Amino acid sequence: MKRVLRVLYQPYKWFVFLPLFISSTIFFVGLGAVIVALKGSAAANRTTGVWWARFNAFITPLWLTVYGKENIDKNQSYVIVSNHQSLYDIFVLYGWLGIDIKWVMKKELRKVPVFGYAGQKGGNIYIDRSNPAAAVTSLNKAKDVLKNGTSVIILPEGTRSLSGNLIEFKKGAFVLALDLGMPILPITIINTRNILPPKTFDLFPGRATMAIHHPVDVSAYRRESIDRLVADIKGTIQSGLDQFSS
Repeated sequence: MKRVLRVLYQPYKWFVFLPLFISSTIFFVGLGAVIVALKGSAAANRTTGVWWARFNAFITPLWLTVYGKENIDKNQSYVIVSNHQSLYDIFVLYGWLGIDIKWVMKKELRKVPVFGYAGQKGGNIYIDRSNPAAAVTSLNKAKDVLKNGTSVIILPEGTRSLSGNLIEFKKGAFVLALDLGMPILPITIINTRNILPPKTFDLFPGRATMAIHHPVDVSAYRRESIDRLVADIKGTIQSGLDQFSS
């Protein structure tokens, strides 16, 4: 039955979803640019960023269950660390976290039409993963925006996991949190890879889950114990996968 439904979904995907995704992206980026000019990037992220994400999740459709929103203090800035299963993670995080967020993204995304422009207007941070010195400089820019409830999202796997299992975490997010003495907010995203698998356009409606864990106070860690911090956060994210994966 699922195979039949997948076949029936294809005309909708190509002739309804894709045109609506493209047109809504152009519309919300344009509206966002106006709001950035009038009110700043935080206002745009809380309005057009959320509307864009939720609209495109709705037309997929994606049904999302969120656990742990009570763990977020909207007046606190965080270094947000999440696993990465699918491009749909962007919709989930933008649409349902409910706080002003900036993304740390690979520099190649700056060249993506419309999306790259929106990223720059939204105050997001691009890093050159092939140049460690340049990457550090880019991360230092994040320190200037992490205040008054503005948080930064870093996906420490660096790429989408093809299997859905966690892969090695890069340490940039954890160094940043330690340098700033800022709490880490671990997030687990489950089943978005079933909606849009990595490196495909095999889109299909489905249910996903976002588990927002308790923030982690980094004051008990030092640079010398960063491997323990990475392991602890990775273990927390894994616990969400273990609990909610189906």
